[in-house]
Amino acid sequence: MTASRLARGRVYRACGCRDEQRKQYGPRCPRLKANTQHGSWAYAIDLPDTQGRRTTRRRTGFASRSEAERALTAFATGEATGVYEEPRLTVGAYLEEWLAGREEHLSPSTLAGYARAVHYDLLPGFGPLRLLDLRARHVQEWVAGQRAAGRGAVTLYRTAGTLRTALNAAVRTRRLAYNPAAYAVPARPAAPERRCWTPAQAAAFLRHNAIAYADQLTDLFELMIGTGLRRGEALGLHWHDVHLAERRLYVRWSLTAVGNNHLHLGPPKTRASRAWIALSPRVTAALTRQARFHHALTPAGPPLEGLVFAHADGSPLRPQWVLDQLRRRTSELELPRIGLHDLRHTAATIMISSGVPLAIVSKTLRHSTLSTTLNTYGHLLAYAARDAVSALGAALDHADNDSLTAPTAPMAA
Repeated sequence: MTASRLARGRVYRACGCRDEQRKQYGPRCPRLKANTQHGSWAYAIDLPDTQGRRTTRRRTGFASRSEAERALTAFATGEATGVYEEPRLTVGAYLEEWLAGREEHLSPSTLAGYARAVHYDLLPGFGPLRLLDLRARHVQEWVAGQRAAGRGAVTLYRTAGTLRTALNAAVRTRRLAYNPAAYAVPARPAAPERRCWTPAQAAAFLRHNAIAYADQLTDLFELMIGTGLRRGEALGLHWHDVHLAERRLYVRWSLTAVGNNHLHLGPPKTRASRAWIALSPRVTAALTRQARFHHALTPAGPPLEGLVFAHADGSPLRPQWVLDQLRRRTSELELPRIGLHDLRHTAATIMISSGVPLAIVSKTLRHSTLSTTLNTYGHLLAYAARDAVSALGAALDHADNDSLTAPTAPMAA
């Protein structure tokens, strides 16, 4: 500490004993001189306020003089640099505090993922360590131990990424000078190859559902493939957002399963996801069938309301059950095994391979940027890429033939 800080700060011993008026002795207790084990160490530092008056910050309960001096130095340094380090704060206590502060700002599924990483991995791995003592080597050693234990690359990346995100918040709030996990998190694993059906396979699947089942899942799959809606958006669709006469719907809700148990109905994934979507005649017919189905359940009831796809009592369909049905019906045709989100990929690749401009595909899928559509879907179907290079080659051949058949200008005499 500099001399100016030393002049404003002091370290001393104090206790909680009280006199006859029930006032604490503090550093004036007569037992402090007689017994070196009595009381604890403390520090005090004078701080100017905005009015020019002096205020004093005091902290007690330190086991030794050196511990109190370190705490005083840390606070004085924080006052000068704006980084207020808390000597007693552990990584575990900070992570619990950070997690509680994120509850109002995150979707339930994201919050559940953070909570799972904190409680099952980060607290056992780093909890007792002081936040100020956490170093990059601690994170690297933990990552190496997780890999040696056979932890999956994706789970390890997400868990370590949660720690990095939490410590970034500590840096932003000036509780840490730097993030020790900034460069210790393993690289993001390469995304698995996205699987989807060809147009013929998708048509065969929809035809099989219409013939063998003709139920509401038949119409649900028709909707998802025919619009590119996400799973939660289709399961969270309400009748008041469906306009059959105008052949369009509005994406307002998304149904998610938190921890594969609790169902949550909330806003869709991004702000751009809340938008109007046009409906093809096939999808309009599927939703019209659903409307007749609902009218048949309550012929004398109110107009269409509630969820479009639901059980007879109006409760939502569970995403896992819908996925199980998709896989069972897929196996009946021996089609490639895909997930519910892959139906969205299928819709995108069918549009791209059919020559729909990429900007229109991006708008239909409600991506925030065109680059997202390009990076995600531009390479999914091999024949789409072949069509592009074939068109390029044909253009060059055509230009070459034109140059060969063009009349030759007469040579000058």
